[in-house]
Amino acid sequence: MIQILLNTDPISEGYVILITGLLIVFGALVTLALFFNYGLPVMLYLYKIITKGKDKKISEIKVKDNSDFTGEISAVIGASIHMYMSEQHDHESGILTIKQVKKAYSPWSSKIYGIQNRL
Repeated sequence: MIQILLNTDPISEGYVILITGLLIVFGALVTLALFFNYGLPVMLYLYKIITKGKDKKISEIKVKDNSDFTGEISAVIGASIHMYMSEQHDHESGILTIKQVKKAYSPWSSKIYGIQNRL
C-alpha cells in the first residue's frame, strides 16, 4: 500500500494543484463579488439605521454668519496657501552627475584571509 502512494504520477499531482489553486482564486472572486453586491448595501443600511441620521440637502443647511472673518483674513489665508503650494516643488536642473567613489581598502572584504592553511 505504501508503494502505491509513492508511485503517484507527477503530472496528476500538478493537475490537482492547478485545480485547487483555480478553485481558491475563483472562489475568492465570487465571494468578494457577492459581498460587494449584497453584503455592503446591507451594512450601509444598518449603519444608517444605527446612526439615525436624516439626509439633509444642501439647501437645508444654514450658513452661520461670522462677523469676525474679514476680507483681510481670507487674503492672508489665500496667500499662505499659495506660498505653501509653490514651495512644495523644487526647481532642479535635469542634469545628472555621477561621480565614481574610490573605496578604501578593507581587510574585512579581502578573500585571501578566507583561505585556511591546513597542515
